[in-house]
Amino acid sequence: MPSQLVCRPERDLPVAVLTVSGTLDHLTGDALGAAVRRSLAVQPVKLLLDVSRLKVADPFAFGTFGSVVCQTAEFPNVPIVVCGADPGTSAALATVPGCATVELAGDCATALAEAGRTPQPDRVRVRLRPVPEACRQVRNLVVQACARWHRTDFTATAALIATELVANVVRHAHTTMEFTLGHRDGRITMAVRDGSRHLPKALDPGLTDAGGRGLRLVRELSENWGVLPVSDGKVVWTHLIPALA
Repeated sequence: MPSQLVCRPERDLPVAVLTVSGTLDHLTGDALGAAVRRSLAVQPVKLLLDVSRLKVADPFAFGTFGSVVCQTAEFPNVPIVVCGADPGTSAALATVPGCATVELAGDCATALAEAGRTPQPDRVRVRLRPVPEACRQVRNLVVQACARWHRTDFTATAALIATELVANVVRHAHTTMEFTLGHRDGRITMAVRDGSRHLPKALDPGLTDAGGRGLRLVRELSENWGVLPVSDGKVVWTHLIPALA
């Protein structure tokens, strides 16, 4: 009989809760990784992973989970708390590279109450249609947010990068998008989530080429940038360099 793993999102913002039940083995490990990646993609303050009804048949299957933790260490950099793990699950997690930063909690109710006391970062979210007008809308949003956060030193660079990220969805993905602008620890983070699974690449066009410079510009003006693939699309994200803002 094939293994079954059910990953059910209970909530997403501001604290995400993902309940995992069934059997974790070499067949279901990828499903766990995909579910965790999708929960992290909405950029919650914290992700609580309820494994109280999880049976670990193959500890090595946690490897996919560990790779997701490593992949998202830079973005969205969301603390992960594993709740209700039995001794065997806790021991399996301890052997997984990349999971050293994962917290353990006795139950999700207690962890949720504690997470609710965590100050939320400054953040603005907006859903946009894939039309040229979205570029103007996102520029205005960035200008207003930077002024409200007293970070006008970021305004010009952030507005330029935001325009390129949104324009890329308009030109290529053609899906509704969610733009997120955040301010935390003196750094500006931007992310655009769309419904296309086609991953963008920064090109190096020649002087006579008509296009292809958008993501290269994002790369050059950012401290770091990347793409987080999820089952229903992707998130393209960037962190700004304060010195260039």
